[in-house]
Amino acid sequence: MTFDIETQPGGIHFQAEVGETLLAAALRQGVVLPYGCRSGMCGSCLATLISGRVSYPSGNTQALDGREPGFCLVCQAVAESDLVLGVTEIKTAGQIEVRTLPCRVVDKRALNHDVMMLHLKLPENQRLPFLAGQYLDFLLEGGKRRAFSIANAPHDDEFIELHVRHVPGGEFTGFIFDALEEKAILRIQAPLGTFTLREDSDRPIIFIAGGTGLAPIKGIIEHAFHIGVTRPMHLYWGVRRQVDLYLPDLPLRWVKEHANFTYTPVLSEPDTTWTGRTGFVHEAVLADHPDMSGFDVYLAGPPIMVQSGSTAFAAAGLTGEHMYSDAFEYAKPSVESPDTGQ
Repeated sequence: MTFDIETQPGGIHFQAEVGETLLAAALRQGVVLPYGCRSGMCGSCLATLISGRVSYPSGNTQALDGREPGFCLVCQAVAESDLVLGVTEIKTAGQIEVRTLPCRVVDKRALNHDVMMLHLKLPENQRLPFLAGQYLDFLLEGGKRRAFSIANAPHDDEFIELHVRHVPGGEFTGFIFDALEEKAILRIQAPLGTFTLREDSDRPIIFIAGGTGLAPIKGIIEHAFHIGVTRPMHLYWGVRRQVDLYLPDLPLRWVKEHANFTYTPVLSEPDTTWTGRTGFVHEAVLADHPDMSGFDVYLAGPPIMVQSGSTAFAAAGLTGEHMYSDAFEYAKPSVESPDTGQ
């Protein structure tokens, strides 16, 4: 049994299962409603209950205390009938409040010789609303910032996942690899950026990741799977050597689990045992798709990769409104610049 949930004034409809919170149901179907703590305390998810009945099996309704009747907390409310909610869904990154928050390092794990996975946790009763593909800034002493793409999807937001590549001579990435300890407290500002999935398109998608450009693309792909995108999706992951494919089994698992997903790794400096595709990743894409006019293309990685790909794809018929990119700027040894994703 399911219940129909309608939002007003937007007129968006989604379905909620018995016992499923309204927020969980919305996120499962790609409808992003305002929320904050996901624990019933902050009130960021308040909506007007225009019609229908809800219940609160968790009992966590602190944010309703002292409020007039007629509101509901979508992060805790469970539908008992079809509903009409007065709430404005979030459709663009600009509609999400950018916040400054402390976070704690709960896991630090090396994925290969130069990529570290971090899991960050916000304070109790806090969650970070974001769109897949966005990034955060670490706020450092002296007003410095370091930017890293969020690698998880919004429906899986217990922790914030980052993929950090060690930049030779980079002060902050060196600190993460050599000195940062689990349970350390850091300050972040998030979410930032507009490198997000355009869900209203029906065009097949080509994702192109260079190195840890996989991070935002991973979040977008997992979000696409979660909301049931059926368009063909092809990931090209370009690295130098095979060891640089730092999550080698993940795309292969996606291929097995999703009939509309394909994957091509491309090595620019291949090992002698490598039998797969070689060369520059954008050239591999063009070899497979000489006419790019019918695709949506998402590129994330080093600026040279993004620039070369953008130029080549435009020459192959891809128009600017169907090409989306996130170019990572790497830190220099003397003065680190923001290094989005790295």
